[in-house]
Amino acid sequence: MGKRLIPPEPAEIHEVQLREALEERYLAYALSTIMHRALPDARDGLKPVHRRILYGMRLLRLDPGTPFKKSAKIVGDVMGSFHPHGDQAIYDAMVRLAQDFSSRYPLVDGQGNFGNIDGDSAAAYRYTEARMTDVARLLIEGIDEDAVELKPNYDGQSKEPAVMPGGFPNLLANGAQGIAVGMATSIPPHNAAELCDAALHLIEKPDAKSKALLRFVKGPDFPTGGIIIDSKESIAEAYTTGRGSFRTRAKWSVEEGARGAWNIVVTEIPWLVQKSRLIEKIAELLNDKKLPLVGDIRDESAEDIRVVIEPKTRNVDAGLVMESLFKLTELESKIPLNLNVLVKGRIPRVLGLAECLREWLDHLREVLLRRSQHRKGQIEHRLEVLGGYLIAYLNIDEVIRIIRTEDEPKPVLMKAFSLTELQAESILNMRLRSLRKLEEFEIKKEDKALRAELKGINEILGSEAVQWSKVGEQVRKVREMFGPKTPLGKRRTVFADAPEHDLAALEESLVEREPVTVVISDKGWVRTLKGQVADLSNLTFKQDDKLGQAFFAETTSKLMLLATNGRFYTLDVAKLPGGRGHGEPIRLFIDMEGDAAIVSVFVHKGGRKFLIASLEGQGFVVGEDDCVSATRKGKQIISVDMPNEARCLTLVEEGTDQVAVIGTNHKMVIFPLSDVPEMSKGRGVRLQKYTSASLSDVAVFNAKAGLTWRDSADRERSMTWKELAEWRGNRADAGRQATGLPTSNKFNKPIE
Repeated sequence: MGKRLIPPEPAEIHEVQLREALEERYLAYALSTIMHRALPDARDGLKPVHRRILYGMRLLRLDPGTPFKKSAKIVGDVMGSFHPHGDQAIYDAMVRLAQDFSSRYPLVDGQGNFGNIDGDSAAAYRYTEARMTDVARLLIEGIDEDAVELKPNYDGQSKEPAVMPGGFPNLLANGAQGIAVGMATSIPPHNAAELCDAALHLIEKPDAKSKALLRFVKGPDFPTGGIIIDSKESIAEAYTTGRGSFRTRAKWSVEEGARGAWNIVVTEIPWLVQKSRLIEKIAELLNDKKLPLVGDIRDESAEDIRVVIEPKTRNVDAGLVMESLFKLTELESKIPLNLNVLVKGRIPRVLGLAECLREWLDHLREVLLRRSQHRKGQIEHRLEVLGGYLIAYLNIDEVIRIIRTEDEPKPVLMKAFSLTELQAESILNMRLRSLRKLEEFEIKKEDKALRAELKGINEILGSEAVQWSKVGEQVRKVREMFGPKTPLGKRRTVFADAPEHDLAALEESLVEREPVTVVISDKGWVRTLKGQVADLSNLTFKQDDKLGQAFFAETTSKLMLLATNGRFYTLDVAKLPGGRGHGEPIRLFIDMEGDAAIVSVFVHKGGRKFLIASLEGQGFVVGEDDCVSATRKGKQIISVDMPNEARCLTLVEEGTDQVAVIGTNHKMVIFPLSDVPEMSKGRGVRLQKYTSASLSDVAVFNAKAGLTWRDSADRERSMTWKELAEWRGNRADAGRQATGLPTSNKFNKPIE
């Protein structure tokens, strides 16, 4: 018989609420992402991975000017000792620190293929080599002098810095991008010399606000240059609140060719824009005929950027060509500012410009105090040792005798010459060859120099004014290294106002001009047919639908639509669906209420006047340009409240002087056009009086020419001024029966 298996004793089970467990775990994940991955420290401007890369390079002695080492060695050491995450993540971070088109002041000096502005990735880390730059050396300077706190690494086997000494304004100079949990950061790069000037002003006037510092810091300074076209007010607002954005455009110029030909040459593009992707996008737009002003584009870049844009014709304005490209491509880019950083390495906060620089300056002072205290300890230790050496020198024979004869010379020496334990230990550890160097003069000279240095250190530690003076000296040295006359420090991004261009001309330039026929069904479905199609008998419509109206237009035209709610809507013909199928509901292109219906649709020509009237018989004359709407919600022109609604619209042509109004009761009244006021919006005045009827239609005509209309068979009919005598009256009259006019009570005069 087989043995019976006895199940193991169940482990102790704890019941936990799912919600509490999820909250606890998600909070831990969120805090980890915020603190150790996404947000930079306000003091040194570094995220943990960058800090660990620099510290790893420091331990490998990869200072500027030393031989390069393989990136694989750096990545391996950083991953093994400090950053137990993916090697590719570490290498990618190191690559970005080396790219002069990503970092304004690169922290890593790379040798080999570190990628390019086209978006090509760097070579594998076994092929590339790296070392630190002077900027990185400034950031790390003093790390061996107890400048910052060293904390245990992930496995407790060694230590790593919690923050770098940060002798360079890295947070704002190089910027940072990061997405955490529930928060993000986006800091564009700035000019280091300008930041140093602002910091020096802040040392002099600690209460200075961000707005006052804009005298020094004009705005971002991107490694790829470009032109910022924001107003000074919006830039000031962004730096005061710590949130905003910067509209950055490519830098371009016109290059003259033979026989009056010319090309546009782009030499700088916005930051973080991949050049190859940008050119692909422009080429796609060219193929889709969305850039009718552009003939061709080609990339002639070598070391520097040179993108050549050929216009379609030499007669077009270069500014308009570029405006069309700025509107549709990344040649204009909006770069966000979100100064969300870790204050004191612990608290995520959105800071203004002044607060950011204040955090950096406070950190420099803290580092100065720590380094001074460390050096003070070293000097006091050395002075104690020198005191022992001097006693030994003056009593060398007795010291040698004690060492030779005593089993335990240390306590004997201490007692004989009143030495401290350190002094006795130092004398005993001296090499014999040092005896010849033990000259009283040399010892006293070193002692004097150290005591002078100690006095200076005590002055620093004892006076806040001296501390800020020393910090100021440090900032001035950085400014000299990266001043505006140095190749790295020279400002690359400039400022300008966006040129004013006719928006209508710009909109028109983005669409190729072609004739089309606009077809609108009875139920409000719209489509366009290529060319001017007169015969629409072959068109098909949805069930229970039919042709409503059709008219000729161009792809660059705008349509004006009046709805029963009294609103005018504006539509671009170029955005309407093509002729295949039944089209699409016109409501998809505008925000028209469900209970509103179309009254009239026509092509916008500009400069004309219309007579608009409501169901209750009120109306006024309005200018066409006053009716153009800039939004999908339309523009309220005639004020109507349900059940009243906008009923009709008719063109007021040059030379017309009379108005004919007909009601649903088949009564008509004619009165002078001068009795109707011209307004931009409102209810208007009463045109005809009704008891149990409402307004049906209006017509505007010239008395000498008479009134014309179309009957049900689409034949033109007319009446002379003499024949219209019995209907002539005053505005707001009830009118008389319209004998001889259509029973439909419509004049059927569409707007063309």
